[in-house]
Amino acid sequence: MRGDLEFMSVPRLVRTAAARHAGREAVVCGRTRISYGRLGARVERAAAGCLAAGVEAGDRVAVWAPNTLEWIVAALGAVSAGAVLVPLNTRLKGAEAVQVLKRTRAELLFVTGTFLGTSYVAALRRAAGAGGRKRGDGPPLAELPCLRQVVVLGGDAPAEFRTWQEFLAAGDEVPAWAVRARANAVAPDAPSDIVFTSGTTGEPKGVVATQAQSLRAFGAWADLAGLRAGDRCLIVNPFSHTFGYKAGVLACLMRGATMLPQPVFAADEVAARIATERISVLPGPPTLFRSLLDHPARELYDFSSLRVVVTGAATVDRKLVVRLREELGRVTVLTAYGLSEATGLVTMCRRGDPDEVVGRTSGRAVPDTEVKVVGADGGTLPAGERGEILVRGYQVMPGYFEDPGATERVVDAEGWLHTGDVGVLDGEGNLRITDRLKDMYVVGGFNVYPAEVERVLTRHPGVAEAAVVGMPDPEGRLGEVGKAFVVRRAAADSPTEQELIRWVRGELANYKVPRGVAFLRALPRNAMGKVRKQALKSKAAEETGRGA
Repeated sequence: MRGDLEFMSVPRLVRTAAARHAGREAVVCGRTRISYGRLGARVERAAAGCLAAGVEAGDRVAVWAPNTLEWIVAALGAVSAGAVLVPLNTRLKGAEAVQVLKRTRAELLFVTGTFLGTSYVAALRRAAGAGGRKRGDGPPLAELPCLRQVVVLGGDAPAEFRTWQEFLAAGDEVPAWAVRARANAVAPDAPSDIVFTSGTTGEPKGVVATQAQSLRAFGAWADLAGLRAGDRCLIVNPFSHTFGYKAGVLACLMRGATMLPQPVFAADEVAARIATERISVLPGPPTLFRSLLDHPARELYDFSSLRVVVTGAATVDRKLVVRLREELGRVTVLTAYGLSEATGLVTMCRRGDPDEVVGRTSGRAVPDTEVKVVGADGGTLPAGERGEILVRGYQVMPGYFEDPGATERVVDAEGWLHTGDVGVLDGEGNLRITDRLKDMYVVGGFNVYPAEVERVLTRHPGVAEAAVVGMPDPEGRLGEVGKAFVVRRAAADSPTEQELIRWVRGELANYKVPRGVAFLRALPRNAMGKVRKQALKSKAAEETGRGA
């Protein structure tokens, strides 16, 4: 097993990759194709821009943009300047993005211009309050006093923001030795990034990962996946997620593979890119592969270049694994399990595993990692018995950002991370996930935490109580969708289903919006007063059956 700690830090990784693979194609984005040598130069220029903007080691720098070459350059430039990367999901509403920026006290933000018909600049200014200052005259947003500069990656920028070209030009005055010195000062145990995830309270928590954790974990991932120099990796998973950034960008940098960022998943476009760009490695959620296999014009596309596909986020149906192997030729299919609190990687299948293992489990613990299943009393359970999954190893987070109390609740004194996921280990150590993290469900590859949606619903004046559960998507396209159960306020006007859906859509990202709302006189509860969500799932399934 290669350690990949030869790189020591992400800045050193970028510089080493640029030297080792200088002439090899690094990134293909739209009509732009750049080599590793040119990528290294662009990252150094972005790092210089960060220094010119006053970024100090340890400052938080956020990126709110889709998968593009500019995202890669801006993010790696920030980390090379000693900053801690805070990636923001493009599905977030302005208020959600502002909450993360406020929590981290981000000093610098890179934001896309318009994406999928939405102006992210306008959304940010509305949510945070545009200050109307001249360009460079202090914090431009009233709600974000720590945010000293906003850089628009594409298109024009309002007077109080900077364009990407202006940001880079300002860095041209910074001497190369200063940029190199800042990069060399980044230590292996320094924070690399903060990925935000909601907890059971619905409040976002920032998971901190170090430089060494990220490199070691995804060096192991690259080895197990068989990623190698010359591979061409289509990155559909959002860079704002651990898996998109680290299994995509960092793993490719470590092995000299070509990165092809995909801003949006569209079956036609992905199928065409696989064929024309000769994609060899494709990570993604199960829904991505189902969409490709079921595409009505699939026979028109040549998928013979695919060598490795890696999926996770849900237990993969064995039939899908068989279809991938039979219909895509000699392709290696692997499944994995991870969570942000464990740097995104805990278990993974190995090349050569039979369909039964790949299709029914998430594989075995990656090297130097311990996994066990415990019962309600905390005792370790034997193989075949279901309980909570605990993880211990180098990849367990040092903690939630500035939240030691929340950290202590999930990482015990012996270093075991209590995942909240429920699963079963077989006799060979293969892990099968049986229940989601608490009540979390996955919509089209995106995690949804019901407590966050419930909190928005109960802010409606006509709602007394609300509970949200995940249900199988009737169309089979998104994997799961949300279903809300609501108790109306007796004295208030009765809200309708569509009214509540519009209410949530105005507050949260679209994938978090329930697809249906049912009204109850009271929510079912157990003896401890907790809502019986399994009873609600059964009720929803029963209603779906009657409707069918």
